[in-house]
Amino acid sequence: MSNSPVSATAPANDPTFENVWDEIVWRGLVHVSTDQEALRALLAGDPITFYCGFDPTAPSLHLGNLVQLLTMRRLQLAGHRPLGLVGGSTGLVGDPGGRDSERVLNPVETVAEWVGYLRAQVERFLSFEGDNAARIVNNLDWTAPLSAIDFLRGIGKHFRVGTMIKKDAVAARLNSEAGISYTEFSYQILQGLDYLELHRRYDCVLQTGGSDQWGNLTSGTDLIHRVEGVSVHAIGTPLITNSDGTKFGKSAGNAIWLDPEMCSPYRMYQFWLNTDDADVITRLKVFTFLTRDEIEEYERLVAAEPFRREAQRRLAREVTAFVHGPDATAAVIAASDALFGQGDLTALDATTLRQALEELPNASVASGTGVVQALVDTGLVASLSEGRRAVAQGGVSLDGVKVDESAVVTGALPGGVSVLRRGKKTLAGLFVAA
Repeated sequence: MSNSPVSATAPANDPTFENVWDEIVWRGLVHVSTDQEALRALLAGDPITFYCGFDPTAPSLHLGNLVQLLTMRRLQLAGHRPLGLVGGSTGLVGDPGGRDSERVLNPVETVAEWVGYLRAQVERFLSFEGDNAARIVNNLDWTAPLSAIDFLRGIGKHFRVGTMIKKDAVAARLNSEAGISYTEFSYQILQGLDYLELHRRYDCVLQTGGSDQWGNLTSGTDLIHRVEGVSVHAIGTPLITNSDGTKFGKSAGNAIWLDPEMCSPYRMYQFWLNTDDADVITRLKVFTFLTRDEIEEYERLVAAEPFRREAQRRLAREVTAFVHGPDATAAVIAASDALFGQGDLTALDATTLRQALEELPNASVASGTGVVQALVDTGLVASLSEGRRAVAQGGVSLDGVKVDESAVVTGALPGGVSVLRRGKKTLAGLFVAA
């Protein structure tokens, strides 16, 4: 695992902004924060240490986490020192935010395994070299040695229940039918402890996180103010939604994960490529390192020539390269082009082609299956008679070549697969058994 960012474009902050604060505000990354003037001055001064936390509630991070990783990278490029916290202890408890019922607690062994996965992912997006090298920390290191009495006397006494129950996430759960357990109610205390501990160990003075975490973020700023008598800061980034108000990054239960085993580079590329015109400029601001001038030019192109989808293609290329690297992105683009008639199917990388076909209607068939039966198996037609008509009309191709009714599937493409096409844009994949 490399300790340098995987981006193909050697990302850098926009030089037209003198202060990284101004840039993240322009990119729409500040939904809520502590004192903005103080933050602007802080980020314009000497390097500071800041942190963001990631809880191991799944074996991979997802697009919502990518917002935080990119924000951390922007701050690091401006000279500041990032701490990536992986929540070995908070992941055992569960955050009540964004849920209407108790989170199912995962086994301790599972959480420990996921800590390792998330740590490796966070490491890919930050630099661990130079004067502002990143660090990865695990909050289990300082919570595990605490006894319950030490926790209550040393930390719990600084929290007021009246304040805690007013936090949005807690209030919502208190008013729900499911209610909230003491375990999840205590989550904000643990996150406050994290900030205090990082402030003491590394002089950390800024925490970033999603705006839905604001109650947890301010539990840390309040705790440090009470215990240490100093003011520290927090930034809550907006929750990314589509222009129609729907949840971003999830469709039919298919989250866009950063792990290529859970979400292939091809699927990620297609996700960004299908971005609506109304959303694409916002996405370019949040998820790429393109400059303001570049993004404003794409904004002009979207307005003048939306059919060209230049902004979507650039967005898909930039983000996929940042997450999966330039080689995987080039293979994905080649597969996407070839599947839609702009490249050589036989020249494609076998793994990428297979991943692409998994995103299409597909079927597993035996070698020698007739093309008409394959049309039915993949759902491109509803019946054999409809399949025969489609073939007779000259509208069916197999592996890029128009076929008649006598054609059979052989899995001639790399990896033993075939591509079936009906008309210009209706495709299906065939996984061919020998």
